[in-house]
Amino acid sequence: MPDYKRIYIEGGTYFFTLATARRAPRFAEPETRLILRTAIKKVRSRHPFEIVGMVILPDHLHALWRLPAGDSDFSLRWRLIKTHMTRYAGRGRRLWQDRFWEHAIRDERDLAHHLDYLHWNPMKHGLVTRVQDWPWSSFHRYVAAGLYPLDWCGSRELADYAFG
Repeated sequence: MPDYKRIYIEGGTYFFTLATARRAPRFAEPETRLILRTAIKKVRSRHPFEIVGMVILPDHLHALWRLPAGDSDFSLRWRLIKTHMTRYAGRGRRLWQDRFWEHAIRDERDLAHHLDYLHWNPMKHGLVTRVQDWPWSSFHRYVAAGLYPLDWCGSRELADYAFG
């Protein structure tokens, strides 16, 4: 993977996947989720970005961010968040996989697809049978805004059919 090149777009919108070291279920711990929330809040105060969507699963997270105009440095933000998390939640153990995966969002259709994928992810991993049952997701914010129905994706069987 030494030839991997990140795409930096000023004011861009990105989909991210970050995993814990050895896929340990660190985010199953309430304290770790609280430390993540604090780290994000701290970093956003100095390096603003919009969280378009996010879901936290036991061993990884997905996030959709929109950066401010004239700014493309998502790597700095993730480095600061991961450093804060390691300092306060690492307990002397490696917390994160070394790298993270990002995808630059191309258009509104791509954004909608990745937002749907992010919200469906707890069902994909068999953590819940309905999207609405996963509490650590921006799905609930979208339902409150009237952008998703509460029963979006319906049952596990329907979601498996739609998302394969």
